[in-house]
Amino acid sequence: MSTCSSSSRRLHLPDEGRILNAVREAGVPLLPVALAKRLQVDAADKAAFQTLLAQLVKRGALFANRKGALCLPAALDVVVGTVLGHPDGFGFLRPDEGSDDLFLSPQEMFKVLHGDKVAARKLMRGERGRVEAEILDVLERGQRDIVGRLHQRRGVWFVVAEDRRLNQDFLLTPEGRGTAKAGDVVVVEIVEPPTASHEAIVRVKEVLGAADDDGIEIAIALRKHALPFVFSEAVERCAEKFGDGVKPSDFKGRRDLRDVPLVTIDGETARDFDDAVYAAKSGRGFRLIVAIADVSHYVKDGSVLDKAARERGTSVYFPRQVIPMLPETLSNGLCSLNPAVDRLVMACDMTVSARGVVQDYAFYPAVIRSRARLTYNEVWDYLSRGALHPVLKAEDVRASLDTLYVLFKRFFEQRQKRGAIDFETTEMEMHFDKRGKIEKITPLVRNDAHRLIEECMLAANVCAAEMIRAHHAQALFRIHEGPTAEKLAALKAFLALCALRLGGNEKPTTKDYAKLLNQIQTRDDKDLLQTLLLRSLQRAEYSPKEEGHFGLAYPAYTHFTSPIRRYPDLLEHRALKAILAGKTYQPKGDSWEALGTHCSMTERRADEATREVETWLKCLYMQRHLNDVMMGTVSGVTNFGLFVTLDGLAIDGLVHVTELGQDYFRFDATRHTLTGQRSGVVYTLAQRVAVQVIRADPDAGKIDFALWEGESEGRSQRSGIRKT
Repeated sequence: MSTCSSSSRRLHLPDEGRILNAVREAGVPLLPVALAKRLQVDAADKAAFQTLLAQLVKRGALFANRKGALCLPAALDVVVGTVLGHPDGFGFLRPDEGSDDLFLSPQEMFKVLHGDKVAARKLMRGERGRVEAEILDVLERGQRDIVGRLHQRRGVWFVVAEDRRLNQDFLLTPEGRGTAKAGDVVVVEIVEPPTASHEAIVRVKEVLGAADDDGIEIAIALRKHALPFVFSEAVERCAEKFGDGVKPSDFKGRRDLRDVPLVTIDGETARDFDDAVYAAKSGRGFRLIVAIADVSHYVKDGSVLDKAARERGTSVYFPRQVIPMLPETLSNGLCSLNPAVDRLVMACDMTVSARGVVQDYAFYPAVIRSRARLTYNEVWDYLSRGALHPVLKAEDVRASLDTLYVLFKRFFEQRQKRGAIDFETTEMEMHFDKRGKIEKITPLVRNDAHRLIEECMLAANVCAAEMIRAHHAQALFRIHEGPTAEKLAALKAFLALCALRLGGNEKPTTKDYAKLLNQIQTRDDKDLLQTLLLRSLQRAEYSPKEEGHFGLAYPAYTHFTSPIRRYPDLLEHRALKAILAGKTYQPKGDSWEALGTHCSMTERRADEATREVETWLKCLYMQRHLNDVMMGTVSGVTNFGLFVTLDGLAIDGLVHVTELGQDYFRFDATRHTLTGQRSGVVYTLAQRVAVQVIRADPDAGKIDFALWEGESEGRSQRSGIRKT
């Protein structure tokens, strides 16, 4: 049997619903043997049935008492959920059924670790009357390996975790240390989990190196967030079996678009090219072709390659390093739309009106040969000032670019009519020296070449969503909901203080947001206000439900254009191919709901890991600027101080409330202010301040500032606004 496929024996087991009903109808706890007899489980399937019961207990659907008898958690007033640790030692229990979080005291947190699945009992304690929880049992340990720094104190070796939510020391036995030295960054595995009477016991599994080693931040992030980063030999073999080029047999059933001057347009450092574009005048309107790498031709559902891609969910783009979703043989090779070679694609062929409205579209498999690998800067140089880079010598390529630019403007006009929110944020680009340290940080300037490609991809994604809807098929939609009632109320309260108003009453539309964004463009605090508007919205997710995309103002939207680096796009391709074949696509192994949850999780995981690596690098950069004085803007106000974003660097640091002067400061959450009770000095959002860099800690991911007092005492008063 090929290593690229898998199979399993068919079992005759009762489903979860039948098992839970049987326990419920029994009315008393049931031993597994009695439950198997009640459900008439075959003797040959009893081992598999025991495994299924163990999984249900692990998930918290069933609870096993001390005698091993099974019962429903609700019958015992037991809450099942996940532990969320806090750096200050306490924690919360997030119930599976979605009710409010329960408080876990430091004493309870001593028994568990962040991420553990537990069964607990509700308690009412404390003067505040908050609902607390007492942990009864740990159903599943969420932490297997811990990344941290090795320390020695008075002969005792222990590890302090990089993840501050793991607010415990992890003890090592002498034989568990291996060759690791004090100060090393290590990966340890838990030998004995924590209990009410002792800390967790661990042993060193891997030594990552010293804290100042080049690339250590990425090594930490990969392990801390459990990101898969090594492909198995079986996966690599499956990728290599396809060879280096497209075979003539692969052309069957495909349109030949090799004579069409399609081109890729990406950043200078890009190595995997998902999409190629072409446009031409057609009557009074346009023809637009967006050709997307046909990854689904090579990565079949249920294959070893597919399982690896599904586990990763997305490629992860760290500064200076990429962790691809697919082996490089495919991601940078056979699937990448490299120039001057045949490549398989799924094409979205659109007819667009003169006003920029997609009137018709067709999806079909094709083969292309990209004419050129263009960069955003090369394209913008040509479009803005007629500069002809060597790759732009072909007249038909230039004609396509000219038409694409006209079409982009029409698309953008429709975007404005639709009222889509256009958040124009400035991204920062890190430049590194030969040792891998940040040399400088500069703004990454977006131009119309970036926006041109963005609009083409939006058009193709909308057509893909419409195709799914039109055929009542299933796939993962990209959904983005508007503000929650709580966030909306907080936003409106602050806007009122700025003499601004968000329309739409209790249900603002995308157009209401877009209108307000347009109003604030001339204000000095526009960047801050834009950030607050963005934060008021919920995070976009993947779901089989058609709930629309609030930010883009689309009734249905999906991701189709990046199957090399995003698993949801690969699923979309399979769903579209099934429609074209008159079939229905159902992914193997998981429901659409489960896939949506998983893909959303892998996206968040990648974002968190990338953000932490960037923060680590920024802390190292700021260590070279200790005691320097810099200008910045107050970007956050809390009861413990001010967050300040430095000009031109997008680096945030904290001015702790104790650095604000000899005074008591009162925090106003609605106005986002700190006010000195004696001095009357007010610190508020968007305020300009001069700060001195006093501390930068990569391990903690924190940068501390002090307000710059200048040459004379009391000058810090000028950094605030005195009340009159």
